[in-house]
Amino acid sequence: MTHALTLLWRDNKLLLAGFVLALAVMAFFAIRTVAFWIYWADPTHRNQAIEPWMTPRYVAHSWHVPPEVVAEALDLRPGSGRITLAEIAARDGVSLEEIAARVVAAIEAERAAHRLLGPGPRG
Repeated sequence: MTHALTLLWRDNKLLLAGFVLALAVMAFFAIRTVAFWIYWADPTHRNQAIEPWMTPRYVAHSWHVPPEVVAEALDLRPGSGRITLAEIAARDGVSLEEIAARVVAAIEAERAAHRLLGPGPRG
């Protein structure tokens, strides 16, 4: 086995280095995916009370709505970066309670719209 790796390294350094890099990237994304799955599978992370440290994307994940719903409620532009709700409140000159009320109202409207549409076709 060692002899085969030595020959492979001697004859195909670039190919072997690319393969190792591809394995490392694959491992990174596999670990990241599993970590996200474990985190969001925990029921304590669902429908969490809105806190100042949360980002709009975190709120969307927690409340299980598309991120655009929260972004529209907060008047965010695409590519706003990782801004927290506290930073948004300070930027807009409003209280965190008002930000939370806007977000919850948008989430409830989104959920009500989906209830009115009913379940989709099964297939």
